[in-house]
Amino acid sequence: MIQSMTGFGKAMKQLEDKKISIELKSLNSKNLDLNARMPNQYREKEIILRNLIAKSLVRGKVDFGLYVDVIGSTSSSVINNSVVEDYMNQLRQLGTASEGELLNIAMRLPDTLSTVKEEVEDHEFKLIESLLISALEDLNSHRLDEGKVLEKDFRYRVENIAKLLNEVIAMDPERVEGVKSRIQKNISDLKEKVDENRFEQELIYYIEKLDITEEKVRLKNHLDYFVENLNSTDSNGKKLGFIAQEIGREINTIGSKSNFAPMQQLVVQMKDELEKIKEQLLNVL
Repeated sequence: MIQSMTGFGKAMKQLEDKKISIELKSLNSKNLDLNARMPNQYREKEIILRNLIAKSLVRGKVDFGLYVDVIGSTSSSVINNSVVEDYMNQLRQLGTASEGELLNIAMRLPDTLSTVKEEVEDHEFKLIESLLISALEDLNSHRLDEGKVLEKDFRYRVENIAKLLNEVIAMDPERVEGVKSRIQKNISDLKEKVDENRFEQELIYYIEKLDITEEKVRLKNHLDYFVENLNSTDSNGKKLGFIAQEIGREINTIGSKSNFAPMQQLVVQMKDELEKIKEQLLNVL
């Protein structure tokens, strides 16, 4: 079953002193392109979180956000007493303001506060891992839902190409006869006597050059192989892309060999359906 690379996942847990939220958003990309946002004190665990995401999502342009909202008076900032005292001593020499006013001014100056780096406790990180797994499951559920929509469209397009191919097959004898008649008419218009045996040989050679029997068979096989891979338990957008390229190659060859306007019109319609398949394949995992 195919999966889309588009999806969104979210998980949240409310603790006594903080709320931890995780958000994931994924779009299509040839490889895994992961952008991570998190508070600085959690950066030491970033590699572990990235590996979890990479193992689950495989490909896509992924935005990962870890948000921690502290509740209450808990703060990771402390006052640099020595710096504040030094500022106040200098300010006292400049005027006669009250101690309260001097302190208010000093606290606005640089380096009066410093942030204490907090270690992430094991139990909190286990919770974050659990939330990330939940968010990944949510995102992958979205990917599966999107994949079902894409799969339905692929089957519809492949079926259209197969129907057009059947029309090409039914039309082929008429095309060959038309080519023969056109050549014979051109020869007769020359009003020149020709060697009938040699003419027949040359005609057969020319018709063989325009023969599309192999292309018709290969195109049918590629369409069947595409559907076979849609039925696979794995989602492999790259493999489906390669098959689509082979489908396009056979369609193009039929178009270049056809030399018959009604058949070329069918080829144009097949190309249109294939282009729609290729556009959607960019979103498949």
